[in-house]
Amino acid sequence: MEATDVPRAVPALATERRFAQRLRECLEEEQLLDGRYQLQQGPGRRVALPVLEEKLSRLRLPPEVPCERVWIQDPVPSRAARRRTPAQKLRDELRRLLGGTWSEELERDVPHAWQRHGDLVLLSEDSFKAAPWERLGSALWETVASALGARRVARRGRVMPDGLRTPSVTLLLGQDGWVEHVDNGIRYTFDVTKCMFSPGNITEKLRVASLPCSGEVLVDLYAGIGYFTLPFLVHAGAAFVHACEWNSHAVEALHRTLVLNGVQDRCHIHAGDSRQLELRDVADRVNLGLIPSSEGGWPVACRVLKKDTGGVLHIHHNVETPPTPAPPQTPALPAERGSPEATGSGGEAQHPTEDGGKEMLGARLRPEWRRWAEATATRIQGLLAELHGQPWRTSILHIEAVKSYAPHVQHLVLDLECRPVLPV
Repeated sequence: MEATDVPRAVPALATERRFAQRLRECLEEEQLLDGRYQLQQGPGRRVALPVLEEKLSRLRLPPEVPCERVWIQDPVPSRAARRRTPAQKLRDELRRLLGGTWSEELERDVPHAWQRHGDLVLLSEDSFKAAPWERLGSALWETVASALGARRVARRGRVMPDGLRTPSVTLLLGQDGWVEHVDNGIRYTFDVTKCMFSPGNITEKLRVASLPCSGEVLVDLYAGIGYFTLPFLVHAGAAFVHACEWNSHAVEALHRTLVLNGVQDRCHIHAGDSRQLELRDVADRVNLGLIPSSEGGWPVACRVLKKDTGGVLHIHHNVETPPTPAPPQTPALPAERGSPEATGSGGEAQHPTEDGGKEMLGARLRPEWRRWAEATATRIQGLLAELHGQPWRTSILHIEAVKSYAPHVQHLVLDLECRPVLPV
């Protein structure tokens, strides 16, 4: 409990010290003792015990416990109150607000976790759904904000099936949903009622931030609010990024985020469908951060790669993964699709990585992941050869398991090096 939350006075029942323990037991039995504050020693060997005022009408004390109602001035928070978790504080404040109408059903409806974005708290969609909450009106959300140290409150709904992954978020307290979120030293800003923030991708954002991109031009085909655009610019040292995004709200958030981080001069936002992107022959690296599949962007990614030198594709995809792993086996991944080394049926090769050897190979590489990576490499090699009228080779650099997307479905990223085969 913070000092600013402590009222100037709280109601209490005062009795002689010899009756204090009995009074305390009675109050605890009736759930009337206000455990947020310490009892207070008074004159004449009297003790004042803080009580929940809204429940005093229910008090039935035995006649052998004489007491009188008083006020404790400048109450001192109890040790329990000072070490309460935010969830406990929220529950306690709501019980105080509801008084005698509190029930186990309402307690189950109080969230134990939430997202915080600055002074805005974002609640889960299944919180505060019981009918009694609605009758409280704005008093409920003001209590929630006060208990959690926030000024604004919003509640999440299901993501809309509109192709833009627009969140269904209702602002319950406050004037607007614009927030700022700091992630790996990068400041993101967005409207929580219009755009999503994906904390589950933090491992991949950290990974791309460590890639050697100095001097490179990158195309981010599904930029969103800049989940990967900003790490490539701020930490990985990309010289320039072409960021593609078709959600107008995300475009606005991305623009503001670029300005916040002082990298707006090194990024151009292409608003609209990335499949209609007119860029060609510009990229050293392409990020395809769309799930469940980025396959619709593969032809565009091939077009924007530099035709003379090629580059690296970061291909995101959801891959079905059975619950029981296959027995460990040594992978036989062709180093280059379309090259002489790949022509033999039993060829094995060493596979370079961009992250100092942390490749997802050997016993940790699931057979399903390997099959998907090989099929993707073959498909990309064919697209490039058809586009440029000459052979290309593709090398699997790394397979990254980002997170479990759903039961038996894994979000993977394939780092695929693509190079033209130069004439001898």
